[in-house]
Amino acid sequence: MFDEYVEHVAGSSVVPTHHLASNQLYEGFEPPQGLDGLVEDAGELYETPAVTSAPDAPVFDLGRVQFAFPAPLVSFVISSDMLCMGLTSNMLVLIELTHEDQVVKIQIPRKPTEMTLYKLFMDPSGRHIIVTSQQGENWYLYKAWKKPRQLKGFKMVIESIAWNKTALLSSSHLTSTREILIGARNGTIYEAVLDAEDDFFKSQERYLQSVFALPERHPITGIKFDYTPPTDPKRLLVLVTTPTRIYQFAGPVDRKPDENGRVFSSLFAQYRETPPKILELPGNLTYSELQFFTPNPSQALSQPKRLAWLTGQGIYHGTINFESSSEDHIDSAQLLQYPSLATSPGKENQEVPLSLAVTEFHFVLLYKDRAVGICNLDDKKTYEEILPVKPSEEVLGLAADPVRKTYWVFTSQSLFELVVTNEDRDVWRIYLEKGLFSTALQYAKTASHRDQILKAQGDDHFRAGRYFQAAQSFAHSSASFEEVVLKLLDVGDRDALRSYLISRLERTRKSDITQRMMLATWLVEFYLGKCNELDDIIAAESISQDVDNLRVERTFLEDELRQFFETYKANLNKETIYELIQGHGRTDMYLHYATVIGDHCRVVEHWILEEQWLKAIDVISRQTDLELYYRFGSVLIRQAPKETVDSWIRQPALDPHRLIPCLLQLQHIARDPLSPNQAIRYLNDVVFEQHNVSPTIHNLLLTFHVSPTSPPKPSASPDDDGPLLRFLSTAPTDLITGKPYYDLDYALRLCKMAGRIQPCVHLYSKLGLWDNSVDLALEKGDLELAKINADMPEDDQPLRKKLWLKIARYVVQDKKDIKAAMRFLENTDLLKIEDILPFFPDFVVIDDFKEEIAHALEGYSAHIDELKAEMDDATKTAEAIQKDIAALKNRFITIDAGEQCSSCSNLLLTRQFYVFPCHHTFHADCLINMAKEYLPAHALRRIVTLQTQLVKENPPVPVKRPTVSSGDIGRPHPAPQRTLLSTNFGPIVNPLQNGAKAANLIGRGVISAGDRLRDLIVPDALAALVTSPTWIPGMGASNRTTTLDKLGSAKAEKLRAELDDLLTSNCPLCESVVVGLDKPFIKEGEAESSWTL
Repeated sequence: MFDEYVEHVAGSSVVPTHHLASNQLYEGFEPPQGLDGLVEDAGELYETPAVTSAPDAPVFDLGRVQFAFPAPLVSFVISSDMLCMGLTSNMLVLIELTHEDQVVKIQIPRKPTEMTLYKLFMDPSGRHIIVTSQQGENWYLYKAWKKPRQLKGFKMVIESIAWNKTALLSSSHLTSTREILIGARNGTIYEAVLDAEDDFFKSQERYLQSVFALPERHPITGIKFDYTPPTDPKRLLVLVTTPTRIYQFAGPVDRKPDENGRVFSSLFAQYRETPPKILELPGNLTYSELQFFTPNPSQALSQPKRLAWLTGQGIYHGTINFESSSEDHIDSAQLLQYPSLATSPGKENQEVPLSLAVTEFHFVLLYKDRAVGICNLDDKKTYEEILPVKPSEEVLGLAADPVRKTYWVFTSQSLFELVVTNEDRDVWRIYLEKGLFSTALQYAKTASHRDQILKAQGDDHFRAGRYFQAAQSFAHSSASFEEVVLKLLDVGDRDALRSYLISRLERTRKSDITQRMMLATWLVEFYLGKCNELDDIIAAESISQDVDNLRVERTFLEDELRQFFETYKANLNKETIYELIQGHGRTDMYLHYATVIGDHCRVVEHWILEEQWLKAIDVISRQTDLELYYRFGSVLIRQAPKETVDSWIRQPALDPHRLIPCLLQLQHIARDPLSPNQAIRYLNDVVFEQHNVSPTIHNLLLTFHVSPTSPPKPSASPDDDGPLLRFLSTAPTDLITGKPYYDLDYALRLCKMAGRIQPCVHLYSKLGLWDNSVDLALEKGDLELAKINADMPEDDQPLRKKLWLKIARYVVQDKKDIKAAMRFLENTDLLKIEDILPFFPDFVVIDDFKEEIAHALEGYSAHIDELKAEMDDATKTAEAIQKDIAALKNRFITIDAGEQCSSCSNLLLTRQFYVFPCHHTFHADCLINMAKEYLPAHALRRIVTLQTQLVKENPPVPVKRPTVSSGDIGRPHPAPQRTLLSTNFGPIVNPLQNGAKAANLIGRGVISAGDRLRDLIVPDALAALVTSPTWIPGMGASNRTTTLDKLGSAKAEKLRAELDDLLTSNCPLCESVVVGLDKPFIKEGEAESSWTL
């Protein structure tokens, strides 16, 4: 980095200003000992420029650039951070400070013996470089070129160049220099345009023209031109200097400067006959410099503000006035004599500097051995530093970057940067001495500096009688509080004192509670006194003269006091302020202060005492404290019920229970019958809008509906029951119990006391007392209401009929209106003519209802015919079913002789069997075994019962089981008797006789359901008991007659038939598929591994 090449002459590194980012240091203000503690940082309310260095840092700092020059340095120029050095070897060294590690060296193709390099010129953008030599040979180098090009038409030694700054800084891609002015050594001014764009038919020299020649033919050491205004050029100002003269050329611009053409010809043409403005400072100096200071120099449209001209007699400087209508555009021109320098101990000589640079506040002078800085505000020397150069080293000049505002000193062998570190260090003090306090405050760096300025400013204002401004200055300084207050009291300016106290209060620390309270209270007294004073003046002078201005002043003062209350309410004691305000009789301020501090209760009390009810309600509505609603509700509800209820409705957070005492007051005051009851209005909002479910609130609303006044009085008109009935019908109900939140018993009792018949009927119906509701409606003669209530118990038809009979009795017996009774029957489908006939008198004439009786008899006859038709259809259906049953008995299925049992797979014909329509076949005992597994518990219990009864009915018959071979199948054999019980029954010999005992042994202690019930069923015993009514081949028939005789009793046949129906109701294989759907594949106790593949 190029910054690494820069170091201080003493060894410390120095950073160039364009990279400077030092820490900002601020010094806090501490009041001197003995102050009252009311002062904080005296400068916290003033904005000052950013401090880039410590307050006591030097104004400038000189740093050496560490760079090895290939040859002695002749000329140096810098602009927009582009640095160019010309060496005696005719070599150009270019370094861009943003890429300082890249050093570009370009050789001019001329030997030192052929051309001696004289000066370098660079435009503000840093893209165009012109090199001139002592021999009058000139070269042009563009930033992107690798070698320079000779300007063959330029046959002069160039001393100065004026660039078109606005055009060059406006575009970063511009290859043309646009119009420039060249000051030559022969005293001639040239206008030229150079363009770096490659064009085969054009050279870089677009044109070169002499526009003016100075009469004395002295070298033009400085030249500068500016358009005004920059955005719309209409005039042109050209400044030209020689060693002894300065010229001013001003005039209109004939054509736009953005057009490549001859712009200056017309301007200088007008001075060929008339001489320009000339100032001559005679001297023997053969050189001079013209330098400018431009604020915001990086902006293309910025214009120079001040100029400085180095002459033999001193520094001629002033400000440039582009708008001047006279010939002289240099205002406040002065000649600064050069300072005396200590060339040796005890001796001071006045020497002419070699070069000059202008900063914002200083003239930087370069001598052959040192650099000196002179403040341009007071012409005093503020900086001097000896240049660390060798005896053989020649100091050449001082260069300034016009865009980046950096300053460089170059010698034949070295390069230094003059860093502006703390240029405005003493500026505040200079302005303070001049009495420019506002400007001094802008440049004050520390709080102590600002404090000194403010004190001096306050004293100056006070001496001049500007007490208000003096108070402001004293308030922001560390001036003694007591001293300032006494001063202002002595002069009697209470307005200034008030301003001072406000400023001190604003700057007093919040932790100083006592001081802030004292100041704030004192200020309130000042405000109130001033308001009263203005009131007195207005009252005294309102007749004699116009007092509108005084009224405006009073209005402003009152607004200021209101704002003061809002800002400093935390620093005021409310009781003290109340006493102050009341002592001055300022009711408006009294109410405003109470509102500001939130003391709404006091405001409401005031308006109630004034009987301003609506204002009191408005105050309550604007605040958030609910207690005020409860506290003043009783008073306001009596005086302004509608507005009070409106405010309650707008505040849903209110607890309606606490407003009950207020609402009850409405029962004791007279009310306009045409206006709504405000208590009912509020309670309706609470119940239906806010969804309050409190029984108390619901009962209270019911009370107001029944008796708006106290004590309750009977209703004068049934129309009054409308709102009450609407409430009873639409009142919210409990979602769990379905009952309303109000007390039904209380409501009924209240309605009875008030004589509200319809509401009582409605409440009876809500209580489910239908009889009472109908009786009460009939008692009051309201037949329609009775009918409505009679139809309410929709799910209880007998009760409805009973209620309608009550109504019918009332119509027939009480009204004695036979025709009305007949019309009454048309309103219900529950009663017939025969139901109400008992209510008619014994000797009533039948003519009135003869037609109705005839219609009833005709209806009965038609109904009888319908029943007879239905009975005939049922008889026919029964006969058809009997025929189907008889046909089923003759149904048969053919089976093969080798058919096997679907359960045990043995031959089917070996013993008694069953065949199902699904073609599954089972032995009787196999069927019993399978059936008992899926039959339900009630069927199993019935089978066990039948088994026990059949065993009791059949005595034991000893039999012998024959052996049946396959060859004997098909012919009759004696039917052998089988052993009915298995050997598991042990000593039981006769299973038929002891079947019950066996069953009892198996089923001892067993309940009548489940698997243990199945153990009571003995398949062999049941198989012997169930016999087929016809002969079955293979089963034998030798003893059939004997067996049938034994089992032929009617009771046994009935039991067998029932048992047979239970066993054969479903095929066990087909039924087991359906029954086993919910059973697991792996039975309890079965190993899961048995399912492993």
